[in-house]
Amino acid sequence: MGVEGVDQQTNSEGGIRRRVCSCTKDDFLPEESFKSWGNYANALIQTPTRLIDRILTRSEDEEELEAKSRSQNEMKKTLTWWDLLWFGMGAVIGAGIFVLTGLEANQEAGPAVVLSYVVSGVSALLSVFCYTEFAVEIPVAGGSFAYLRVELGDFVAFIAAGNILLEYVIAGAAVARTWTSYFATLLNFNSDKFLIKVDSLAEGYNELDPIAVGVCIIICIIAILSTKGSSRLNYIATIVHIFVIFFIIICGLIKSDTKNYTPFAPFKVRGIFKASAVLFFAYVGFDAVSTMAEETKNPGRDIPIGLIGSMVITTFLYCLLAITLCLMQPYQKIDTQAPFSVAFKSVGWNWAQYIVAAGALKGMTSVLLVGAVGQARYLTHISRTHMMPPWFSQVNAKTGTPVNATAVMSCATAIIALFTKLDILSNLLSISTLFIFMLVALALLVRRYYVHGETTIANRNKLITFLLIILASSIATATYWGLSKDGWIGYCITLPIWLLATIGLWYFVPQARKPKLWGVPLVPWLPSASIAINIFLLGSLDRASFMRFGVWTGFLLVYYLLFGLHASYDTAKEFERGRGWKNIEEGKGVDSKDIVPSAPL
Repeated sequence: MGVEGVDQQTNSEGGIRRRVCSCTKDDFLPEESFKSWGNYANALIQTPTRLIDRILTRSEDEEELEAKSRSQNEMKKTLTWWDLLWFGMGAVIGAGIFVLTGLEANQEAGPAVVLSYVVSGVSALLSVFCYTEFAVEIPVAGGSFAYLRVELGDFVAFIAAGNILLEYVIAGAAVARTWTSYFATLLNFNSDKFLIKVDSLAEGYNELDPIAVGVCIIICIIAILSTKGSSRLNYIATIVHIFVIFFIIICGLIKSDTKNYTPFAPFKVRGIFKASAVLFFAYVGFDAVSTMAEETKNPGRDIPIGLIGSMVITTFLYCLLAITLCLMQPYQKIDTQAPFSVAFKSVGWNWAQYIVAAGALKGMTSVLLVGAVGQARYLTHISRTHMMPPWFSQVNAKTGTPVNATAVMSCATAIIALFTKLDILSNLLSISTLFIFMLVALALLVRRYYVHGETTIANRNKLITFLLIILASSIATATYWGLSKDGWIGYCITLPIWLLATIGLWYFVPQARKPKLWGVPLVPWLPSASIAINIFLLGSLDRASFMRFGVWTGFLLVYYLLFGLHASYDTAKEFERGRGWKNIEEGKGVDSKDIVPSAPL
C-alpha cells in the first residue's frame, strides 16, 4: 500500500482502477507505523526524535502542490475573480453583522460599536494582504495550513490546522443558530421560538436548535454537488442580500434619531476593543476564499481582486449598518438575537422586519455555503499530509468536490449547532481566528526574510531575534491591557520596543525573497502591525475563552503525539526519498540517496 492510502485494484486490462470511495483501515491509517501493533509500539518509542524532526522540518512549495495528487482526482478550475469577490462577501456578511452588532452594542460598546468594526476591519484587512500573497504563490486547497507548513514547519501547522477546523465548525454552528432566530422573526414569532430547552443540560448548552441541524444538512448537499454551482447560488443570494442591506441603511436612516447616539461610548475605550475582539467573528469567512485557490483559473490576478475587494466592500457596509442600528434605537433596547428586525418593529415599521429577516436569511445561507466549501478544502489538504486520515482527502471524480471531508465537517457543525449558544461560540471562534491570523503574518515575514541556502547565519539569527522581540512586546502590550484597567505607563515601554524591533528588521535584515506575481506592500511594517493588532485583540477576550482554547489545543497535542505525528512522519519520509528535503536549522537540501531510512518498525 502506498502512502496515499488509496485502495487500488488491477482491472482486466492490466491498468490501475481506483475506488472512488472506500472505508477500510488503510484509508485511515495506511502508514508503516500502523501496519502492526509492534510497528506502532516502536513508533511511540521514537516519538521524541520524530517530534524534533517535524518541528525543525519545513515543507516546500512544490511539495504542497504535489500533494494534490493524493486526492485521486483534481478539483476543477472553474472560478474567476468575480466568483471570488462574491464568495468573499457571501462568506463574511452573515451572523456577525446581523446578530453580534446588536449583542456588542447592547453589552460592550454602545453606539461606538462602529469604531469596533473599524478596528477589527483594519486587523482583518492586514491579514487579507498576508493571505493573498501566500494564496497566489501556493494555490492549493490548504489555505493557511499549507502556508504555515511551508514557513513554520509541520508542528506549528498542525496546531493551527486543528484551530482552523474548530474555527469553521464553530462559525458554521453560530450562523446556523442565528438562521433559526431570523427565521422565527420572519414568521412573526419571538427569536427563540423554535429552541427546545432541556433543563438537564448545562447552562449555555441546554437550548436545542433542530432547525439549525436541518439547515446544515441542506447546505452540505449543495456543497457536495458542485463548487461552480455553489458559486452561482452564492452570488445570486448575495446580490439579493446586498439589496436588503441598502434597504436597511436607507430606511433605517429615515427613522433615525441622533439622540440615540448619546452617550456615544458608554463603556469607554475598553468596551470598544473588547467588542472588536468578538466582532472579528464578522470577518472570519474571508480565509475560506483562499482555500479555493486550487480551483481558480488565474490565481495571480483573481485572488488579490477577490480577497481584497470583498474585504473593503464588506468593512464599509458593516460600518454603515452599525451606525444605522444605533441611530434607530437606544443601545440599551437593542435586541441581542435579531437586532435589525426588532429595530424596525420598534419604530413602527412592522412590515420592514420581514424584509430584513428574509435578507438576513439569504446572507447567512451564503455564509454557511461558503463555510462548508472552505472547511472541506482545509480538511482535504490537511489529510493529504496524513496529519489527518487520508480518507478525508478523496475527491469525487464526478463532482470534483471532496465529498468525505464536506460530509464529516458538516456533521460536526450540525452537532455543535444543536447544543451551543451564540455568545459561547463567538468568543471561542474569535480566539482561534486571531491566533491563526497572527501566525500567518509571522509566516509571511519568515518567507520574505529567510530562504534556505541563501540567508546567512548572521541574518537568520537577527531575523529570529527581531521576530521574538516583536512577539514578546505585542504579548506584553496585550497582557498589560488585560490586567491594568487604567494604567498607561506599560504602553510607553512595550510599544516603543515593538517599533524598534520592526525598524531593526526593516533596516538590518535584507529581504531574501521577492514575490513572483503579487506581494504584500510595506513589508515588514504591515505584517508586523498585523501581529501586534491580532495579539492585542486576543488580550481583550474573556478568561473562559482562553480556557476552552487551552483544552482544545491540549486535545490536539494528544492526538498529534499518538497518531498525526507518526502518520505525517512516514508520509514525509516517502516524499524525501523521492524529492529531497530541507531543514530549518541546516538550511540546505539533502539528496535522496543520502537519506538513511529509519529503523524497521
